[in-house]
Amino acid sequence: MNKTDIEFLLSQNIQIDTNNFFLNMIVAIILSFFIQITYNKTAQTLSSVKNFSNSFMILGLTTAIIITIVKSSLALSLGLVGALSIVRFRAAIKEPEELVFLFLIIAIGLGCGAGRLIITSLGTFTAILIIFISKKFRTNDSKLNIDNFNVSIASKKKLSSTELKNIIDLVSKYCESNELVSISQNSEGTNINLFAKFKQLKDIEKLDKDFQNKFSKLDIILLRENSNVV
Repeated sequence: MNKTDIEFLLSQNIQIDTNNFFLNMIVAIILSFFIQITYNKTAQTLSSVKNFSNSFMILGLTTAIIITIVKSSLALSLGLVGALSIVRFRAAIKEPEELVFLFLIIAIGLGCGAGRLIITSLGTFTAILIIFISKKFRTNDSKLNIDNFNVSIASKKKLSSTELKNIIDLVSKYCESNELVSISQNSEGTNINLFAKFKQLKDIEKLDKDFQNKFSKLDIILLRENSNVV
């Protein structure tokens, strides 16, 4: 490859068909939406499922746009590599399952951006089928590996005795057994710490949902013993 060829590759104009571009973007959004629904229905993670999956369609669309722009330009491809070396993504991925779904969304964006709609669609629906089949054979009443949790609840204001009782009763409602460790209050807020034993994962999910509905202004943290914050 001589100097002329290199200059041509670096200075070539991008030819993007508008109709194909919009079709690729629509397919990327639709497939990402199906993955979002699948994740919401099958995820077994302890973090907030809906909050995590809300970015799936945007991530798929963004990846497709980037691939569409850079696929026919060596200069833009090199620029993308340089940009990614500067921008550092530090998403807090707590579960391998989250990482798998993120890769699946990125694969959808890559495939749609490259215009491989049929292959991408077949691959996506095959992955969804496998996910639902594996969920069907998964034990519904599977227990947590470690069922003892430290439950920490924080408020930015001083709580009344009635509010304290309601919070403790709510935690007790969804756990097999619990033990009050400490309650600390001052003018800046209130902290409640409990040891709780949960029988099933769905009990934690119900507790989180009910807690957010009744005490939306309070923060709740579940720390599994000998593990990281979940």
